[in-house]
Amino acid sequence: MAQRPGAPTALFRFYRAASTALAPLAFAIASRKLRRHGVTATRQRERLGHATLPRSSGRLIWFHAASVGESLSVLTLIARMGARLPDAEFLVTSGTATSARLINERLPPRCRHQFAPLDAPRIVARFLDHWRPDAGIFVESELWPVMLAAAGARGIPLALLNARLSPRSAARWQRHPETARFVLGHFALILTQNRDSATRLAAMQAPPERLREGSNLKALSAPLPVDHGALDTLRAALGSRPHWLASSTHEGEERIVLAAAQELLRSHPDLCLLLMPRHPERGDTVEAQIRAAGLTCTRRSRGELPGEAQVYLADTLGETGTFYALCPRVFLGGSLLPIGGHNPFEPAQAGAAIASGPHVANFAETYGALADCGAARMVRDGDELAQVIGTWLDRPQDLSAARGAATRFAAARAEELDTVAERLCAALGLDARPAP
Repeated sequence: MAQRPGAPTALFRFYRAASTALAPLAFAIASRKLRRHGVTATRQRERLGHATLPRSSGRLIWFHAASVGESLSVLTLIARMGARLPDAEFLVTSGTATSARLINERLPPRCRHQFAPLDAPRIVARFLDHWRPDAGIFVESELWPVMLAAAGARGIPLALLNARLSPRSAARWQRHPETARFVLGHFALILTQNRDSATRLAAMQAPPERLREGSNLKALSAPLPVDHGALDTLRAALGSRPHWLASSTHEGEERIVLAAAQELLRSHPDLCLLLMPRHPERGDTVEAQIRAAGLTCTRRSRGELPGEAQVYLADTLGETGTFYALCPRVFLGGSLLPIGGHNPFEPAQAGAAIASGPHVANFAETYGALADCGAARMVRDGDELAQVIGTWLDRPQDLSAARGAATRFAAARAEELDTVAERLCAALGLDARPAP
């Protein structure tokens, strides 16, 4: 049964009016982004609530996520819930073209994707009129007030899964406690990904009887897909050359990684750095940095193989799992600068030893546990990064120990998925089969 969140506040009513007035501008911006990535005009209109797929006749469970990481993290859970609820269908909504492409490549059975409706009353109403979800599950920090209020008004039970809130976001919400209480009151269950988020949400007036500390959902997702044909080709191309991978790097980090590569080449002259920027469209910029550093380079996006190049620029989408399977020594970016870090479970699931910078607020508990068990090493700069990679190159026993610890850490988290599914089904009343 849906919860009673209380009366709408003046701030909520202002937001709802503003979202109506700004909806045309918001759609113009959103559609332009989708168009740049080749999304058709018909599918762009999904952002206005116009469905491009039919609704099935059975129960429909709606998962709403923001972008790639959040969306992909729920697919394994959907597969598990699908086995538990054989009569249910699933809808995943997200906002970006990249998330749509990757989700559609990995959809579990009885699951479909649509672009998320903009958070404006008529648009949300159009979306809900068509899809009529029996339950809604919002992922991480997706607190869209109009969407939540409209779903609640229709009696749709809601949950907030893998809830994460930064100190800055929490502080903004705490300035408006009545509105925060109204928004969070729509959730029958709020399952956080760590203790800090639980504390912040409690300070935001989240109903304590519905707030539970959980695990990071990304720890429970299935391993990234591996293209075994491409993997064999890359292994053959590298041959016996030693190599290491810098994955999900951001602007400003490549300079540090390339300095580490230069240092490592002094003791390992045939070493190859596999460099995978977080945003492949930065490939030209990153290649220019590589050549400015005096290093040779080949590029994946051109169909080239590593050859004898000192740096192989992996500037493509959807191949991260293949490169994690290829390389047992991984530096995970977004961490040498205050970006927040990226998902360490993915390389851990591939059995890779992980090096990371110190800025990992998005996965703080995870990195702490990985470091404690010996699966990850934390570095402050390029010199320390070169030392860690050098140790794994020179001491196979150290690399083997770190890889084994990573594999065991990832495997231990898999059983927690059943607990998450049980909590959601209980809170949303999904285990009870609907009357015929």
